[in-house]
Amino acid sequence: MHRYKDLEIWKQSRKFCVPIYKITSKFPSDEKFGLVSQLSRASVSVPSNIAEGSAKSSDKHFLVFLETSLGSCFEMETQLLVSHDLEFIYNETLSDMLKQLESNIQMISKFMSYLKSKL
Repeated sequence: MHRYKDLEIWKQSRKFCVPIYKITSKFPSDEKFGLVSQLSRASVSVPSNIAEGSAKSSDKHFLVFLETSLGSCFEMETQLLVSHDLEFIYNETLSDMLKQLESNIQMISKFMSYLKSKL
């Protein structure tokens, strides 16, 4: 078992939820059940799956939850790009968000590689 609150991937992915919520609060109200909901759920899914996976009895099981977290990151990337296409977010905001997201993806991927090397 891992102490998820000590994991940098959990800390950073949790922090990433804040700008997602701030950005989506400015989306049109008719997107409440569309992109707003999807982005919000995907952003919370990342640290939540890291936390849940950390409680599993083996690193092999933890990896499954990390893969889900990684999938949620790619889901958010797609949703941010669609939000940009729809002009809900603009170039600078998109660029900043994608940089933060890429950093999270890299950290999760490196941690997964580390755990795999221990198996």
